[in-house]
Amino acid sequence: MSWQSPISPGISWYEASVPERPFYPPMAGSRKADVAVIGGGYTGLQAAYNLAKEGVDVTLIDACRFGDGASGRNGGQFGTGQRAWAEDLEEVVGRERAQLLFDMAENAKRYLLDFAREHAIDMEFVPGQLSVSHKESLEKEYRRHVEVMAERFGYPHLSFMDREETAGRLGSSHYRFGIRDAGTGHIHPMKLLVGLAKQAALAGANIFEQTKALKIDGKGGAVRIETERGTITADRALIACNAHIGNLEPVTASHIMPIRSFIGATTVLTGRPGILPGGESVDDSRFVVRYFRKSKDGRLLFGGREAYTADNPRDISSHIRRQIREIYPALADIEITHAWGGTVGITMPRQPFCREVMPGVVTIGGYSGHGVMLSNFCGKLYADLTLGRDTPLDLLKDLKIPAFPGGTRFRSALLFLALSWYALRDRL
Repeated sequence: MSWQSPISPGISWYEASVPERPFYPPMAGSRKADVAVIGGGYTGLQAAYNLAKEGVDVTLIDACRFGDGASGRNGGQFGTGQRAWAEDLEEVVGRERAQLLFDMAENAKRYLLDFAREHAIDMEFVPGQLSVSHKESLEKEYRRHVEVMAERFGYPHLSFMDREETAGRLGSSHYRFGIRDAGTGHIHPMKLLVGLAKQAALAGANIFEQTKALKIDGKGGAVRIETERGTITADRALIACNAHIGNLEPVTASHIMPIRSFIGATTVLTGRPGILPGGESVDDSRFVVRYFRKSKDGRLLFGGREAYTADNPRDISSHIRRQIREIYPALADIEITHAWGGTVGITMPRQPFCREVMPGVVTIGGYSGHGVMLSNFCGKLYADLTLGRDTPLDLLKDLKIPAFPGGTRFRSALLFLALSWYALRDRL
């Protein structure tokens, strides 16, 4: 019987296409560790792997199964740089820091590709990404972005696509123009997650599923984490819950907001070689981004159903099909074999949130839909920090990330109003 995640709706095509998704045991009784990690997604498992291979005693717990959250259910797109374009980030943090943040993200890209290659993890990497615009008014910005990235940020892999090229590469005339990025790509996220958990266990990390953290206390020179199955006492801890922080730690919860994103997988696109003939992934210019790509076996994986709360809709497929039909009218009646959702952790400026929230306790999350590369790399950087090595993690700690307004009572309602306004602007 298929496993149904208790925190994410639907059975994903990723789960169905993984040959084996091992179960890891719940924690049994109280434990001591050098480092405790809460959260078994990319960030937490990378931290556990990189610490354990250096001989650090690590205990990692996850409330559900590894991959039940966004790490196993996301769109699979790498992207390039940080969530914001480098020149836009430069206006906020300055030229030097913007370059350092861009370089950090490119190092994240290389790290993840090297990690998968070193450990023979077939995460089905396919090169190429298309960023396309639904508005004519953005053409000047798109053309300028290509120039800026090559001339100022040392990234020569972008090229501007006019309407004809965009239509040819998409197999659709829905978008006006776009940018092709030959220096990035997309992956099967669950295959990466399964391989990463295996490597963390082989490195000697003590990793436990279905063990929920109930309380964390960093007072008195030691970190104590109370769970349903015992207490973990450690010298330090990493909170890597991202959007699933709940009420565990208030600073993280006030800065990272959970919202739902949904994806559908169609049947194999038999006889339709014109749809994404180059195999690139796609993201568009809407505030509520639509993102899609083809799987290795030729299905269309399409994400972007609008939802601004952590609630689950009764019907995912019909909303996804409606958006597919706008871009690919010929697929109006195509069967959607799998439809699922996941929770994205966003921050106000769409930049990662990294802080020491209590003595010995660091939290990292809020990747805002740009976390495939960054979350893996941040886990590695946390391990470097713990091991006393030089790390660019301070670049994230120094970012000014305000808390969401409204407190726990009103922030969801305020976010709903704000994102509904932006969604309306997308349609104009």
